[in-house]
Amino acid sequence: MQRAEVDENFVRGLLRQQHPDLADREIRPVSGGWDNQLWRLGADLAVRLPMTERAPALLAKEFRWLPEIAPRLPLPVPTPRRFSTPVVPFSKPWSIVSWVPGSPADGVEVTEAAASAEVLADFLRALHLPAPSDAPTNPSRTTPLPQLSDVFETQLVELAELVDSPVAVRRVWERAIAAPEWSGRPVWLHADLHPANAVLVEGALAGIVDFGELCAGDPAIDLAAAWKLLPQGAATAFLTDYGVSDEATVHRAQGWAVLTAFSLLSIGRAWDRGEPGGKPTWGRAGRRTLERVLAFG
Repeated sequence: MQRAEVDENFVRGLLRQQHPDLADREIRPVSGGWDNQLWRLGADLAVRLPMTERAPALLAKEFRWLPEIAPRLPLPVPTPRRFSTPVVPFSKPWSIVSWVPGSPADGVEVTEAAASAEVLADFLRALHLPAPSDAPTNPSRTTPLPQLSDVFETQLVELAELVDSPVAVRRVWERAIAAPEWSGRPVWLHADLHPANAVLVEGALAGIVDFGELCAGDPAIDLAAAWKLLPQGAATAFLTDYGVSDEATVHRAQGWAVLTAFSLLSIGRAWDRGEPGGKPTWGRAGRRTLERVLAFG
């Protein structure tokens, strides 16, 4: 099943088979989404249909863990409500989640910097509790930075025309990989806090979505959001509100922000070239991330 083959009638047919009590609600497509196609379902719910091979496992992870984590979080998140089994003509499991109101931050500006810095710090403090021993693992998101130096080097070369200050970016990276690794107990991580996974209302951070990369590890992975989500100049207040007191954590967080910026730039460039998987707003988000990292010092 391809994305283009899914329309309102298709989604309504799935609902009639498995959730007939919801089948008469208004259904509207929602732009965006990487692994899943998203459909608004009435005023307070959304249907998520997996479109990649890995997506069903990500949905199952969210269904297992997010209902336990969500109640302590100070921002709305897409808490799973129902998990649906594969049916004809859709051969993958799919989910119904709570709708998080707002506009994705890759397409609008954070104008309420102080309020957003405070609420992001509150959100991550609430999320970053020690994770249980059976928490999901996610090597692609939690590999120690020194082991990702080949990735950094390759992307810096491939994206050379999009990186304005490669020497300065390399300086940030070398400082990040030289920093002592996290020695504390692994904490719960969102692990994918880039602008398309944050929503704004009236210029302020108002929700976090897409917990498919949820895992346990170094909090610096999420603290990189200081430069990915917040406008320039807000990182210091955010880090203070969160309670970061050591330079090593800040440096690792900047390293993670650089890697995310490279990914955003690559996906933005794919859009510019008309290649599959491109997103029109992600290149700008990547450039802004690098600018903020370098401006922070």
